[in-house]
Amino acid sequence: MTGTLYLCATPIGNLEDMTFRCVRILKEVDLIAAEDTRGSIKLLNHFEIKTPMTSYHEYNKIEKGKKLVERMLGGENIALITDAGTPGISDPGEELAVMCHEAGIPVTSVPGAAACVTALTVSGLPTRRFVFEAFLPADKKERQQVIGGLRDEMRTIVMYEAPHRLIRTLALLEEALGDRRISICKELTKKHETVFRTTLREAAAYYEEHEPRGEYVLVIEGRSREELIKEERAQWEEIPLKDHMALYMEKGLSKKDAMKQVAKDRGVGKREVYQMLLLQE
Repeated sequence: MTGTLYLCATPIGNLEDMTFRCVRILKEVDLIAAEDTRGSIKLLNHFEIKTPMTSYHEYNKIEKGKKLVERMLGGENIALITDAGTPGISDPGEELAVMCHEAGIPVTSVPGAAACVTALTVSGLPTRRFVFEAFLPADKKERQQVIGGLRDEMRTIVMYEAPHRLIRTLALLEEALGDRRISICKELTKKHETVFRTTLREAAAYYEEHEPRGEYVLVIEGRSREELIKEERAQWEEIPLKDHMALYMEKGLSKKDAMKQVAKDRGVGKREVYQMLLLQE
């Protein structure tokens, strides 16, 4: 009988956010795989967890992952914990979960804190639909492509950023997205938790004067549907009406259906399109 991989969420700041179930699982498993054993030992000592621990991080995830899979195939239960928050979100736990699935090992989650969701809920920005980008790529070209791809994103955008890259990232975001609303979250769940609600332009100016410290979660306003529609209509208006009609008729639409689509593209009534076409004849 194979063992199970438990993805155990740990507090992102406040130790009181540790769940009863997580403490029990960490005490019951055969082994705890931790991203940072030196930091995690403080957590385990606080909750009097004596389970053996081993390291599992970005730099040993392949070889150590194979060894952990072998142990689970041999019947051992293993808990995975990250520095803080939920394993598998922006950390190497993602790879271990995939390896377990491929080996037929059960994977289950012991849910708890996640910085991205915590920041989203306190941001004051829409929460119904959002997209999580984690940390932006280190490669300059790839980073610009990712940010450029967010330009027309209408969902709220959540990402992580390190202090030494914060000012540059804010400038890149404003250049690509315009001056949107943003909530910059820091020290979440801790005594000095801050949620800085501002705009991208004002945030960039602020951090030019105040040195960024600590890890940040950025929650950025998505593009409004009205703004996107307005821009699309402006682009259509640059095309002569007859050429606009021809685009659809060349696709096989009847004159009536083409007129209806043109009216929709331009945000006007079909009768108005008809009248404009008459004037151009």
